[in-house]
Amino acid sequence: MRISPLAVALVAIAFPLLASPQDESAQVQSIRADEQIILGQIMADKRAVYAQALQLTDEESRAFWPVYDEYEIKVKKIDDRFIRLVNDFAAKYSTMTDADAQQMLAAKMKIDRERMDLQQAYTKKVAKVVPPIKALRYAQVESRIDNELQRKVMLLVPLAP
Repeated sequence: MRISPLAVALVAIAFPLLASPQDESAQVQSIRADEQIILGQIMADKRAVYAQALQLTDEESRAFWPVYDEYEIKVKKIDDRFIRLVNDFAAKYSTMTDADAQQMLAAKMKIDRERMDLQQAYTKKVAKVVPPIKALRYAQVESRIDNELQRKVMLLVPLAP
């Protein structure tokens, strides 16, 4: 399972190299382009992991993949917000105020809650379109991937000052 490119992308996004103001815009654009390429690869890898783990029949595939794709579209919006939060944290790291920290903590808690709510809602949808054992396997794989990504991100982001 190739998920480590996300860690590289988050480092590049969260802790950009020091650049002069005129270079910053080009650097940010380059980072954003790289991020999209890496995230696209991760999504393809994730899809392959699910295909291998679930071993869906043709009928199950026709029912499962639209639900999976819908979930991935929605979770990407949450992930994008998380990446913006990490960027904000990195930008304010050396000048962070209590108000900044309070706002970031509230945003992180909201993102975590929304991600869990979305995971639960879509796990229920998956359970309606595949056999129970495969639905459980889906939930296990989703949890493992999510936990691994969160772990890698947390290792890259320093504690608040």
